[in-house]
Amino acid sequence: MNAPPKIDPATAYSDNDVLHWLTNDARDERFIDNIFAEMCLRLQRADIPLKRATLHVVIQHPQWLGAKIMWADGVPGTEMTRADHDVRERPSYIGSPVSEIHDGATEVRENLETDPALGRKHAVYDEMRGKGLTDYVAWPLYHTLGKRHVVTFATDRAGGFDDAHIASLQKLLPILALVSEIRVKNRLARTLLETYVGSHAGELILAGATRRGTGTTVRAAIMICDLRDFTHISDNWPRDDVIDLLNGYFDAISEPIARHGGEILKFMGDGLLAIFPLSEPNACANLLRTVSEARQAMMALNKENGETGRAPLNFGIGVHVGDVMYGNIGSRARLDFTVIGPAVNMASRLEALTKQVGKKVILSQAFADLVKSDFELERLGEFPVRGFNEPVELFAYQG
Repeated sequence: MNAPPKIDPATAYSDNDVLHWLTNDARDERFIDNIFAEMCLRLQRADIPLKRATLHVVIQHPQWLGAKIMWADGVPGTEMTRADHDVRERPSYIGSPVSEIHDGATEVRENLETDPALGRKHAVYDEMRGKGLTDYVAWPLYHTLGKRHVVTFATDRAGGFDDAHIASLQKLLPILALVSEIRVKNRLARTLLETYVGSHAGELILAGATRRGTGTTVRAAIMICDLRDFTHISDNWPRDDVIDLLNGYFDAISEPIARHGGEILKFMGDGLLAIFPLSEPNACANLLRTVSEARQAMMALNKENGETGRAPLNFGIGVHVGDVMYGNIGSRARLDFTVIGPAVNMASRLEALTKQVGKKVILSQAFADLVKSDFELERLGEFPVRGFNEPVELFAYQG
């Protein structure tokens, strides 16, 4: 919940003042929920008896369909709730005013003072009546190419909104649509970058780190994970089952990485590359905690898969620590934001060695030296590593 906007109670507003503010002075506010909250307060100061308002936006995201921003009189800021992709199959949505707008209605108006038996039947109307609201209106907000979002307003004034109130609110809709579209698209750009390149890389790209060859040197613990026997699985299982297996596997590995401050830079077929920057406290210990939780999650996944007749999934992880170049690499027209360097190559070679030594997780001595006082490691001895001149002392971690 965000902090409430600062409105001078001695200042009187008209609906034109609210429109002017929304058009000219809201440009410095980055977040649509803050703009929406301040707009509602300014509408109150313009003698529009607003008690509750909501903004429903659809944002493409792998985990949720959109969000509802709710402002209520007397409650600081706004409350934001996310809507899952299956929300349109739920009773809370079916038959609701938001669903009516999405289905093509240009307005939904409900007199909440009338006998409930005579009005529309939906839980949201009962909820508003229970809070003493007397009138409710919902309108579409039209974004580019006909995309529809929804804004709603409600009052507890006896007799509801009058014609002047409705006219003032309608006057704001085109500008609110423009202002919200800019913020929603900014959020969409940020969301897509976070989804495809990670939160830290996404922030750098949005800040202007888009030139080929630009980057920084980062000292980090590097983790490369790969699924075993994936070729056999993909050749013998139906396509949808293979995708489902991969998604379950990546969830098991990825969620602990995010919890412990790591960043996944790349999914590589059935593998992934993640780093834990040493600038963050306890980065190496957090990597091993990630490995332990990922192992437990894989055990749970294999148990679930076994109950449906699927073969268990096995994996190998190679871990090293060192300096990596973190930045833009690629062609003039197609860039990849990733890490490269000998340290990444070493982690990749160690992951491959897990097959040879029969261990799921192999650590380099350089990494082990940073954590062996706090974690129980198994010394494996020295092994030649392809691409490196000297044998490397290796350790296994059971987690």
